[in-house]
Amino acid sequence: MCIPLGVLSQDNEKIIAEIETVQQQLNAHYTNPETTVLKPEDFEKFEGLEFYPIALEYRVEATFVRTPDEEPFYMPTTTERLPLYVKYGELFFTWEGKQHQLDIFENLEPKKEEYKDYLFLPITDLTSGDGSYGGGRYLDVKKSEVAQGKVVLDFNKLYNPYCAYNEKYSCPIPPAQNDLPIRIEAGVKDFFKAE
Repeated sequence: MCIPLGVLSQDNEKIIAEIETVQQQLNAHYTNPETTVLKPEDFEKFEGLEFYPIALEYRVEATFVRTPDEEPFYMPTTTERLPLYVKYGELFFTWEGKQHQLDIFENLEPKKEEYKDYLFLPITDLTSGDGSYGGGRYLDVKKSEVAQGKVVLDFNKLYNPYCAYNEKYSCPIPPAQNDLPIRIEAGVKDFFKAE
């Protein structure tokens, strides 16, 4: 359930403002003709991404377990491209009394300095194809956000892969072990292309 605005603590107000900023930045990326990945016919009618209402219940603390001895592998994508990743760790969190596990990955291909702290968390859940993009969504987690074996997963910041908007892009496919048997009604919704 959403927390009524009248009873928000200052910390919660700050968290919500941070989520809103992330969502505004996503929208700015797609509404800017120089950075958009939308097809021209979709861009012409585009008025902004749709998001589930911000709900702090979808912000969960996970236990992080580092898995340092994993072998690098080529992650399947929506095209023939096979980027090199390694499983970086495992995340354990409780949702409605049940424990869930996700694998989190590090991209081993050369990347810009600004992305060197980033880990990659691709997921599917019961909204995939029923409210959110059927191919799953992504969440960025920074290594620097892991503290004392814990990290906050804020599913309000879930975003779509580029191929949700334009099939010319190559997008990693969330692995089967990251298919959550719950509805994550948070983050960006599915994108409906122009008819």
